[in-house]
Amino acid sequence: MTHSTLDQIKAFTTIVADTGDLQAIEQFRPLDATTNPSLITAAANQAENRYLIEDAYTQASQEGLQGDALIDRAIDILTVKLGVEILKRINGRVSTEVDAALSYDTAATINKAKQLLALYQDYGVEKERILIKIAATWQGIQAAKQLQAEGIHCNLTLLFSLHQAHACADAKVTLISPFVGRILDWYKKAEQVTQYPIAQDPGVNSVKAIFKFYKQHQIRTEIMGASFRSIDQVIALAGCDLLTVAPNLLQQLAQEQRPVQDQLSLDTAFDSAPPPAALNEADFKQQLQHDLMASQLLQSGIDGFIKAREQLHILLAQSFGIDASIKV
Repeated sequence: MTHSTLDQIKAFTTIVADTGDLQAIEQFRPLDATTNPSLITAAANQAENRYLIEDAYTQASQEGLQGDALIDRAIDILTVKLGVEILKRINGRVSTEVDAALSYDTAATINKAKQLLALYQDYGVEKERILIKIAATWQGIQAAKQLQAEGIHCNLTLLFSLHQAHACADAKVTLISPFVGRILDWYKKAEQVTQYPIAQDPGVNSVKAIFKFYKQHQIRTEIMGASFRSIDQVIALAGCDLLTVAPNLLQQLAQEQRPVQDQLSLDTAFDSAPPPAALNEADFKQQLQHDLMASQLLQSGIDGFIKAREQLHILLAQSFGIDASIKV
């Protein structure tokens, strides 16, 4: 019997669903799932999720909040309620993102992470099943470092460079999400090319470099490739710790029967090396400043997640007849 490409990849890698679509999660039954503000907004626009919005609004109203504060709290509650529904359909973890507007504020990120965890705990969900998703700015990484020290697991997202991955390793975060497709998009635009052979794909090769760095230095942080543009990119990273894949690509992989090999085998490439020196803030910021791709994509990613949350803010405000100050 010939197995699907998706099933073959699962022999090497944990597949994670990159979606807030509950039907897609039921269809593909991944171990874990990831969400972000864009995916939460998409889920909120589905008619079958209307009850989640209404429940979130009611709960926030009962806390005595009004106006924009009411809507912001309702978004947090909605985000957690969707996470709870996802967890009913999987056996592993769900990643829940801190408001991207807090990406440069360590203390505020820590506070928001604990608020989200408290909501999950109110619904009877153990913290071991939650990954707090934080943008991989210096401030975000330092927030994750403190949260991890308190036993709170973190997923550092919007990661585009080896030095971001290095700083995350220093912080002993549970998991990082290096973005494949956005790196490819950036290079295609910058170099004015329409495509790269998969062996030269800059997004794929960025994840491979991070994987090699982590395994050489015996870093325990998990690597989860994210932001895929094609099934070729997914197949090229078979063997990565985890890969988070959108439902349309999962469907394509399930329909294909291409042979898959482990592309990141520990048996082939990685001699151990002494632990790398920890990065300090000045070094981190200097390396980010000199990496135009990473610096631009980090900021544009943060801006995009902020905009998605603002769109959700407007959606909820209009739904419940509240005058919202945010305009998008």
